[in-house]
Amino acid sequence: MIKKAKILVFLFFAFLLLSSISFAQQREIPPVKLEKISDNLFQILDGRGANGGFYIGDNGVLVIDSKMTKESVDQTLAEIKKITNKPIKYLVNTHSDGDHIAGNPFFPPSVIIIAHEKCREEFLHPRRDGKPSEWSDPKMAPYLPTLTYRDKMDIYLGEKKVELRYFGVGHTKGDTVVYFPEEKTAFLGDQIFMGRPQLIHSYKGGNSFAYVKTMTKMLENIDAETFCSGHGDPIDRNAVKHHIAEMKSIQAKVKSIMEQNKSLEDVKKEFPENHSRLVESIFNELKTMS
Repeated sequence: MIKKAKILVFLFFAFLLLSSISFAQQREIPPVKLEKISDNLFQILDGRGANGGFYIGDNGVLVIDSKMTKESVDQTLAEIKKITNKPIKYLVNTHSDGDHIAGNPFFPPSVIIIAHEKCREEFLHPRRDGKPSEWSDPKMAPYLPTLTYRDKMDIYLGEKKVELRYFGVGHTKGDTVVYFPEEKTAFLGDQIFMGRPQLIHSYKGGNSFAYVKTMTKMLENIDAETFCSGHGDPIDRNAVKHHIAEMKSIQAKVKSIMEQNKSLEDVKKEFPENHSRLVESIFNELKTMS
């Protein structure tokens, strides 16, 4: 009896521990919430996946990026429904990273999914570990972008215009800038990382030196005053310029160390640990250029 009682006590405390871990994990992922930018434009924050946004036009809604899970998509749709009863017509994928696109299958089937033509290619690109993309499964075909563009696409929701712009290779080879002229606000996806080093997906065709040119071109061609990203708070033009300058500084430092015939590991030691992936990208790009 004593032994049985000890087992029951153990099981009870094990249950409490597992329950507390499960509860803690749930608390780590706050539910989706909206942040108003204007009467028509909102950021979509929290949930599982990167920040996104949505725009209310005269006759429908355009959503930017799709979170990662059915739960977060359902929360997103419910939050949008609180603001407007207009139908969601378009979903724009800014690029092909999973935290921006994994939720595509959970949007209504009537929604048209749009991306840059190179972004659609990246959906089918092998993963970083070389394994085939899950999007190459024929069952996933309906959730790939069905409408693509090359340089610019204007979407009209009644009289309201949304501009999709491609300025070149950057974080990946197919990043879309979603620009709202009336609000002078641009959604950049992962073309900006604030508070951490910029991420360059070399395996998806991203390039840090092209990134500098692309972001500079963006500033020259749109008069946005506010820039929203997948990972961080909205920033202004000066913050974007500072981000570009930081990238140039890191590139220059990597190049200077490499000129001393240092190895990649030696170069990495000259930077904080969280710069490792960016330094490796720059190092490999410079090796190719030499």
